Amino acid sequence: MELLEWIHNIDAQILLFIQQYLRSDLFTWLWKGITFLGDGGWFWIVLGLLFLFPKKTRKAGVTALLALAIGAVVTNLCLKDLVARIRPYDSVEGLVPLVARLKDYSFPSGHTCASFACAGVYYKAFPGKWGKAAMVLAVLIALSRLYVGVHYPTDVLAGALVGTFSALAALKLEHALVRYYEERKAK
Repeated sequence: MELLEWIHNIDAQILLFIQQYLRSDLFTWLWKGITFLGDGGWFWIVLGLLFLFPKKTRKAGVTALLALAIGAVVTNLCLKDLVARIRPYDSVEGLVPLVARLKDYSFPSGHTCASFACAGVYYKAFPGKWGKAAMVLAVLIALSRLYVGVHYPTDVLAGALVGTFSALAALKLEHALVRYYEERKAK
């Protein structure tokens, strides 16, 4: 069995296990609500914009929005079309999505990428409870994509990795820009 086929089969088994044993009417509304927070990155965009107003959170807001933009370009403009992986509900027999069928490709998860990009920045900027809360929310949004049946586990893992690297790139760029302006100001 080819490696990609083997990975696909494991992904499919995990999704069918979630559908068969973990989905329940009691929790479906909650997971749909959590996945909604990641739709279009709106929650993270609004949070980043709100952080622009207080001076003490401005740098974190700018950096998070930059990380979000980096992740969006890599995920939505590069990887999704390059890999062209169809959604699991179109290839896993018996899998029923709990939200509207999406028209774009599956790999990597954009919801997860956006969440980890912003949460990674907030975790660094606010290392206490707020940074940890952002990371927990990012993980919940990632897991929600599996629960509602619109991503494979490997899509979510890849989205988390791209998001984390986007956060690191944005933090590195922010650090370089701050250093540049401080040196320029000192002259």
